[in-house]
Amino acid sequence: MPFLNSFVLLALALFVSNARGTSEQVPLTDNSCTHPPYTIHLFSKAPLVIYISNFLTADERSHLQKITKGTFKQSFVADESGQEGLRQTRTSQSTSVARDPIVRCIESRALLFQGFDIPRSHLEPLQLVQYGNDERYHLHTDWFTAPERMTPDVGGNRLTSFFVYVAARNLTGGGTNFPILDAPHDERWCEFLDCDEPWDNGVTFRPVPGNAVFWQNLMEDGSGDAATIHAGLPVTSGYKLGMNIWTRQGPLDEKFRGADEVD
Repeated sequence: MPFLNSFVLLALALFVSNARGTSEQVPLTDNSCTHPPYTIHLFSKAPLVIYISNFLTADERSHLQKITKGTFKQSFVADESGQEGLRQTRTSQSTSVARDPIVRCIESRALLFQGFDIPRSHLEPLQLVQYGNDERYHLHTDWFTAPERMTPDVGGNRLTSFFVYVAARNLTGGGTNFPILDAPHDERWCEFLDCDEPWDNGVTFRPVPGNAVFWQNLMEDGSGDAATIHAGLPVTSGYKLGMNIWTRQGPLDEKFRGADEVD
């Protein structure tokens, strides 16, 4: 599919947010999926980074925790050759999320946020990732360089990412750091950012349950944008649960994401 233009994507996101207002939820046409009235905050145009308040409801967050209880395993990381394995750079636990109606509603929300031209087949299975004390994910990009990770059956490279904060219990630390992004000037960003972090460390989004960070991984020519390098900072106390929603350039083979129902 053609690559999404950053400003077209932004305009669509603004349209969706403004159409919803601040007080009413918006159902889909089949009345089986209702989206919360989330609010977007444009953080950066290049790379495109948008902060989303209230992307998940409290009920959705509880449901995600319930259906994945007891399923987490040590997170894998791919090396430069594309070989996955355990690495000290990532010390979390993760799990894929079964695609029941509530999860499919969250998938629909992520797709609508990006406009109307990305089908559900371009989404990877949603992934939950949990971090306990001293656990972290060192600097990395979500886009790949190894050809084995970008084949047509896996939909090419990762076009966009959401990182959604699902739960934070007695949490200190654990922010999402983008070291190359420029620090903002307006103090209102301190509601979402760790403003005690030195600005020469880039920006660190605070893990507020229900909120999300969205960014575009690839540039207009399809190459990876180095400015999207980021890290999950160490949890110094408590517990953090997040969710990755990744969109590929093309459709994933059903063997990777399972069969889709007709929308």
